[in-house]
This record gives sequence, structure tokens and C-alpha cells, in this order.
Amino acid sequence: MSDPMKIRAQAAGDKAVVRILMAHEMETGQRKDSAGKTIPAWFIQEVTAQLNGKPVLSAQWGPSVAKNPFLQFNLKGAKAGDKISVTWVDNKGDKRTDEAVVS
Repeated sequence: MSDPMKIRAQAAGDKAVVRILMAHEMETGQRKDSAGKTIPAWFIQEVTAQLNGKPVLSAQWGPSVAKNPFLQFNLKGAKAGDKISVTWVDNKGDKRTDEAVVS
């Protein structure tokens, strides 16, 4: 199982700023190890976010996203106390979901 995502959601007026740091190696499948063998591709393919159980973001990613990716977005209608849930799924079928409360 991967390390937890670091999620910070801060209310700012009628919206919230959501910042997410995901722990993932994000291999492209094009690098070689010290023995010259290609390192297999391993990257996040889909990221979704929910506000109080309702979908608010869906993103499709590929192998060109950097290691330990950072994602930030603004969310209209969110207020302090609301729950943000973020899920990612990678190309090997691994999945991670973490939650945070808007402060």
C-alpha cells in the first residue's frame, strides 16, 4: 500500500482551495536501471475528487506526470466542515483514497 496523500482544503470566501500531494513513483516505462533493463511503466491513470460524496473532479493522467505529483484546484460552493475525498488508480490496479475536512 502506498503512503497517504497529503490533502489540504482551505475555505476562501465562497470557494475552497484544495492542494494534494500524492506519493507515487510515476515511472514512464522508458528509463533503464543500472543493468540496462527497461523499468516497467507504473503511473497514476485516474484521479477523482468528491465533495461530501458528490463528484467534483475527474482527471486522466499518463506517464509524463512527475514523481510524487502535486495537484491544486479551486472548488466553488465548498465551506468549512465539508469533506473532500480524493482517489487515484494506477496502471497496475493499485488504488488509494484519502479524505480531508475543509478548514
